[in-house]
Amino acid sequence: MGVSTASPVAGVHVVTADYPPVNALPVQGWHDLADAVRAAGRDPAVRCVVLAAEGRGFNAGVDIKELQRDPGHSTLLGANRGCADAFAAVYECEVPVVAAVQGHCLGGGIGLVGNADAVVACDDAVFGLPELDRGALGAATHLARLVPQHLMRTLYYTSRTVTAQELHRHGSVWQVVPRAGLATAALELAAEIARKDGDLIRLAKAAINGIDPVDVRRAYRFEQGFTFEAALSGTAARVRDTFGKGEGP
Repeated sequence: MGVSTASPVAGVHVVTADYPPVNALPVQGWHDLADAVRAAGRDPAVRCVVLAAEGRGFNAGVDIKELQRDPGHSTLLGANRGCADAFAAVYECEVPVVAAVQGHCLGGGIGLVGNADAVVACDDAVFGLPELDRGALGAATHLARLVPQHLMRTLYYTSRTVTAQELHRHGSVWQVVPRAGLATAALELAAEIARKDGDLIRLAKAAINGIDPVDVRRAYRFEQGFTFEAALSGTAARVRDTFGKGEGP
């Protein structure tokens, strides 16, 4: 359990998260993931990183139960900082990052995938931000990188999900494959990228990030300010306490 790394193909480094049962990451897990991605990007032998996960789903966001165990705000602050750290590590990784997504990709998972350079998903993958059902806000910045603006708003307000096939039609998922073929498809794309000159691919990543119209780090931190405001007002706890009980806010 935790974050592991491997190098199954020349020039490609795989960073895998494994937090059963649903890959809802604790505070330390977000920082561990960030550290692994940054270390891979700094390795001169690496020209592409694959971000993957074990289990039935890619990522279920923050560990809500960890938040519920803390009567104060220290865990929420830790989760805010951990998510920001992990999302930034993916975006700022010195080489391209390919996300390999299976099952659910929710909350913080959208932050990771939205900041990746390419996405390969299996045909059972679903993507969404259930934040309003969990007493939180955030990652609209990253969902807006996957779907058009009005769809992003509707998904955000309703907490609905979209399928990998729908994102493929929008152009944000590169390829949709059966679950059994996910790892192979992601590695094939990463290996194709890794065949480029190592110095040039790093320059390309820096150049593409430099022309982005949105400063994703600043935009996400702005969103997180409202998450903390909801916590201070008591709104977050009131909504979060219904989590897993089949009740509305």
